[in-house]
Amino acid sequence: MAITLSGDHAIPSPPLSARLTTPQVWGIVMLAPYLLVFLAFVVYPVGYGLWLARHPASYVALYHDPIFARAAVNTLIFLLVGINLKMAIALFLSGFFAQQRTWIKWLSVLFILPWAVPSIPTILSVRFMLNPEWGVINQLIFKFTAEDGPNWLNDPSVALAMAIGVHIWKSLPFWTLILMTGRLAISHDLYEAAAVDGASWSQKFRYITWPSMQTLYITCTLLSMIWTLGDFNSVYLLTGGGPADLTHVLATLGIRYLRLDQLSLAMASIVCALPFVLPLVYFMMKRLSR
Repeated sequence: MAITLSGDHAIPSPPLSARLTTPQVWGIVMLAPYLLVFLAFVVYPVGYGLWLARHPASYVALYHDPIFARAAVNTLIFLLVGINLKMAIALFLSGFFAQQRTWIKWLSVLFILPWAVPSIPTILSVRFMLNPEWGVINQLIFKFTAEDGPNWLNDPSVALAMAIGVHIWKSLPFWTLILMTGRLAISHDLYEAAAVDGASWSQKFRYITWPSMQTLYITCTLLSMIWTLGDFNSVYLLTGGGPADLTHVLATLGIRYLRLDQLSLAMASIVCALPFVLPLVYFMMKRLSR
């Protein structure tokens, strides 16, 4: 029981249960299950993972593992090539799909399907298509050239390029839709005034479209980088990290260590991704706070 002073007399404060009203009590009761779920499924797994990755020997072992170094390089390539190419194409297609034509509207429905359908069947279907023996792509190559097609996923560089292509193909519709929304928010009067002044298409883009969408584009790029760092499906479902574990990224490397029964290395490899993620989250939240 708390004590409050009033002049020369000490007045005991009522207990907490007496100060809470019935709606407040019910609010706490209704909030408690969500708090328990958060503690059980968020705080505990993250805390346990950090506890497993606390040993410095795990990071020393990672440093001497050539697969980890290759995964870090692959992650940088995935980010630099995949995200910039994806956002540039999305910016171009946002202008194409913003046109008010019936056939473009029907085409946009087909365009958005890769993002709308689940990742596992779509990426696995691409893997089956790239199969060197009975995949449909090599069958078409043999039909038209009478020569065997390449083994697409047996070369590390080609396999990583295919994974980047699958990532772009899967997430491109979403970012195109976001940027198209930004285009539609630009006043049409600006384009009409520019057309009267004789501005070309490139001049309209340079002086009207890009200044109006620059903030949205940068924000989407930062958010895409955060999501891409955690993109597990594009690499693992297509290549499985192969051949010879040379196409792993940081998001899939932990599975390799788990399959080798090296739990501490798996957790340490995830922790090593934090220096990439935390600065992106900081800049992202800073931009959104504006």
